[in-house]
Amino acid sequence: MSSELIAVIAVILVALVFDYTNGFHDAANAIATSVSTRALTPRVGLIMAAAGNFLGAHLGGHVAATVGGGIIDPPVGLTGLGIVFAGVVGGIVWNLLTWWRGLPSSSSHALFGGLVGAALCAAWLGADAHVLWSGIVDKVVVPMVASPMVGFLLGGAFMVALMWLFRRGNPRRLNRGFRRAQTVSAAAMAIGHGMQDAAKTMGIIVLALYAGGFQSTKTHIPEWVFLACSTVLALGTYSGGWRIIRTLGRKVIDLDPPQGFAAETVAAGVLFTTSQLGLPISTTHSITSAIMGVGATKRLSAVRWQVAGNIVIGWVLTFPGAALIAVLTYLPAHWLFS
Repeated sequence: MSSELIAVIAVILVALVFDYTNGFHDAANAIATSVSTRALTPRVGLIMAAAGNFLGAHLGGHVAATVGGGIIDPPVGLTGLGIVFAGVVGGIVWNLLTWWRGLPSSSSHALFGGLVGAALCAAWLGADAHVLWSGIVDKVVVPMVASPMVGFLLGGAFMVALMWLFRRGNPRRLNRGFRRAQTVSAAAMAIGHGMQDAAKTMGIIVLALYAGGFQSTKTHIPEWVFLACSTVLALGTYSGGWRIIRTLGRKVIDLDPPQGFAAETVAAGVLFTTSQLGLPISTTHSITSAIMGVGATKRLSAVRWQVAGNIVIGWVLTFPGAALIAVLTYLPAHWLFS
């Protein structure tokens, strides 16, 4: 067995570990609002989220192509595999740290930060590695800033529209109806999460196959990669992420069923649209900003802005934090991948 093949297998395994942590870290994205409004029990919600993640993964080819070919350009060979390995480890460690603190940070931006940090460190040590800054700006930074703003504004607008349409409805009957509707909106969120987050791991595996010399393009996705990433993400989602579910579902705002439906519908719409455009955005940013926008329609004080502020701090720290961890990982790891 060649050293390149061993290195590729190591990178694929660590990528699947990231996929699993992504599942339990971001399970809250799909079901927190439905669980908090009692539209779904936690276990049923997790089963639905896992199934939706599995299905959505098979629809996320555009995002996978962006991650595989639009973030970094590693050299072919062991050095390139070491860069990808260290980048993914940076994402995993950051995911675990923020999960432990119950902070809904972005797994996507943790992964991107890790890849960029590892590539910059490798270039500093003399490797022929490049960060594709135009891709970072167009595909990561702009969507990272725009998607929370869009989620907040659309969440507020959609909630206002629902309030006007059902202004004469019976509150008890409306709550019952929107709890049923949340089954659909939560399923849509789960599919959107799969389209975005499983696709990012698929892009990493494709990047590893390219760097290892096992395929000539960074955009072709073998069928076994679809199956492996979707299965592992579904298993991770089913294992749950109770700390973050509590933060999103109860600490940001006390949601009622119409608000939960509005937030999930808006966030799912943003995820579906951006995935078809090949823009790898954060599912965490999408649902959190939609929740804040929906809550602000009741009154600004209904949103616990201190908790929201802590979440925003987590967003800001994610990219550089994961990049630093990747650098610290690559410094010893590059001796193994040489």
